[in-house]
Amino acid sequence: MTPAAQAPETTVPAPSAPPAPAAASAPASTPARPGPPPRPRLTAVLAATALSTTALLLLVALGTVLHHPLLIPPLAASMALVAASPDLPLSQPRSVVGGQFLSALTGFAVLAVAGPGPWAAAVAGGLALGVMTLARAPHSPAAATAVIVVLGGVPFWTFTGLLLVSCALLVAVGVLAARVTRRTYPRYWF
Repeated sequence: MTPAAQAPETTVPAPSAPPAPAAASAPASTPARPGPPPRPRLTAVLAATALSTTALLLLVALGTVLHHPLLIPPLAASMALVAASPDLPLSQPRSVVGGQFLSALTGFAVLAVAGPGPWAAAVAGGLALGVMTLARAPHSPAAATAVIVVLGGVPFWTFTGLLLVSCALLVAVGVLAARVTRRTYPRYWF
């Protein structure tokens, strides 16, 4: 054989495996969607329900004696947050007491400037949200307190005193519920 007749030996690459199919999971940049919260223990549900109902009945009694039953709706929403979601920032004493108090003050300020009425009440509810956010005491049920102040034209000292006593009662019930259910409440006070 002549050197020219010999073909140079070349290495032929082995056939490569076909590329693996793309993974079925979502890309790493897309976070997984959270599912519903875990099912609570029955004792925690029963304790929260019983203590919340007791606290709300006490608030109704107090509101009835002082002729201010309008406080019940926002305080019922506050109690629901404290009892069912004690870990949320909205449920902490700073937000419950501070948010309700600041919203009431906002409502009284709007009432003094604009007088009672639905338009002024809407402004009070919106401003209350801003005031609570600036004070780092967000508590969504408290916006309704500002609305109630403007719509009801309630007396300042009686209403504010009842509100603060009611908020203290809600926080106390939250602390008691935490002890009974072995949860941690509050996460922080102020």
